[in-house]
Amino acid sequence: MNPFTFQTTQNVLFETGAAAKIAEIVASYAAKRVMLVTDKGVRNAGLTRGAEDALAKAGVSLSIFDDVVADPPSQVIEAAAARARSEKVDLVLSMGGGSALDTAKLVAYLAKTDEPLDAIYGVGLAKGQRLPLILAPTTAGTGSEVTPISIVTTPTTEKKGVVSPKLLPDWAVLDAELTLGLPPAVTAATGIDAMVHAIEAYTSRHKKNPMSDQLARQALTLLSANVRTACRDGKNIEARSNMLLGSMLAGMAFANAPVAAVHALAYPIGAHFHVPHGLSNALVLMGVMRFNLDHAQQFYAELAPLVDAKAANLPPKQAAARFVEALAEICRDCGVPDSLAAVGVEEKDLELLATDAMKQTRLLVNNPRDVTYADAFAIYSEALDGKIRRAA
Repeated sequence: MNPFTFQTTQNVLFETGAAAKIAEIVASYAAKRVMLVTDKGVRNAGLTRGAEDALAKAGVSLSIFDDVVADPPSQVIEAAAARARSEKVDLVLSMGGGSALDTAKLVAYLAKTDEPLDAIYGVGLAKGQRLPLILAPTTAGTGSEVTPISIVTTPTTEKKGVVSPKLLPDWAVLDAELTLGLPPAVTAATGIDAMVHAIEAYTSRHKKNPMSDQLARQALTLLSANVRTACRDGKNIEARSNMLLGSMLAGMAFANAPVAAVHALAYPIGAHFHVPHGLSNALVLMGVMRFNLDHAQQFYAELAPLVDAKAANLPPKQAAARFVEALAEICRDCGVPDSLAAVGVEEKDLELLATDAMKQTRLLVNNPRDVTYADAFAIYSEALDGKIRRAA
């Protein structure tokens, strides 16, 4: 067996109504000045109100930063960190989707170290200390609450990652009640995102390990069995809980066995067309999986029975093909858009997308099959409207 390192969040609280215990966790750090990092949609929906009231009752001075936007731009992160420093914040709390959680990780780090954000893009460059950090996801998708990764959109619209164990939070607080208000489209996109995390972790060319494998399998089982119900009946607390747990397990898996070409091709879509990350993944998922099919056949065959019990008795080639089909059915059943054109991408944009995707070398090296510019162009072009075009 190959040697491996596995790292994850130190403490996980998984419980319906767990958000009510955030004030207790904050008190354990004797924190008096807390910054809450979120976005206006989450706060206006009332999802942070319980924690805000409990912290106020406990005498905590709360600074609200709710200017987070999707695919967080570097300037937003830097503004939040500057405010945290000026207000002498001693703990960072985030309640929100992946963009809020990713922002909070970097705020907690930058507020403590005062390093420039530009200096820590990449793997293992953030080596300093950070403020105590508590993350409570309001979507079941990114798994950011258990990953050492923050994704940033630079001023040139390029997606860059900060990857460091220093970004792993002290606590992940998983409360399914925070996800009950998610509309079906968001539930679908974030759910598919989590499934992609599990699949890409299981098939990762580098750092694949038995712990990530088991987490990915359990995550895919939970997610595939519950995503349709969660989309159809958003108030189903059991389905919501299973989705949240599946998302976290997938996050643990891919934090240690990194994602690959689906994410590499999804990032430029989000950066240039402001498409939510989960939806960006879903739009290129089937094309990448078909591209990988021959090279990942055994892995896909092993995963197939987790999403379709009938695949258990099929030969590997047929089981792998059935796996891809079953995922396509989930996307259709959950109403995920089936073309890039549906989110505003045009044929003239394909060269830009393919060029930017090839910059994601950190991710592409993990793919089961090497991806060239022509390959990326072909996957995008087919995803545009189902037709294959030639790269210039």
